[in-house]
Amino acid sequence: MEQSDISRFLKEIRGHKYELVYLVTLFTGLREGEVLGLTWDCVDFERNCIYVKHQLQKTKKVDGEYILAPTKNSRNRIITAAPSVMEVLKKQKSQQSQMQQLAGPAWNHERDLVFTNELGGHLAHFTVYKHFKRIVKDMGMSAERFHDLRHSYAVVAIESGDDIKTVQTNLGHATASFTLDVYGHVSQKMRQQSAERMEAFIKNIS
Repeated sequence: MEQSDISRFLKEIRGHKYELVYLVTLFTGLREGEVLGLTWDCVDFERNCIYVKHQLQKTKKVDGEYILAPTKNSRNRIITAAPSVMEVLKKQKSQQSQMQQLAGPAWNHERDLVFTNELGGHLAHFTVYKHFKRIVKDMGMSAERFHDLRHSYAVVAIESGDDIKTVQTNLGHATASFTLDVYGHVSQKMRQQSAERMEAFIKNIS
């Protein structure tokens, strides 16, 4: 998504059932399984950190069950999140407490997941994805995938000045060279902007 598309997307999801899921994904670069598998013990409000240790995954058996599995590449990582992201997570914690009160004895929050259904259970990948596709289709962007939220995060991070190593670490890529291969076009744009700034400086002092 381009910056203008992101602004439109934020307006479209306002008040949506999965608004907070989409916001955390967009502004942290978490994979779908990672955001749905995020547990409260991995959210550190004091340090503004999110510890990425596992992902919610459906086993490949027929009628497979959902489990908390290791992350892709089995690499744990720490993301220092923007204060606004932590505010979103605080809002989610408050909303979850309200859901617990409404559910009463039916509440089952055994996995301590951050994002749950009304009874404390996990969210299904397909359901979250289906709602996302409906939103972007209404925006005239039917080609967008849920994974593109992660890509949007990376592009914004790089264009905002984050170095490739930091973006690689936040995304959980195995190597910085892989991040460069995927987002090299963004780096080129930044190099061009750098050249333009230098040209402006040269003209200013000449």
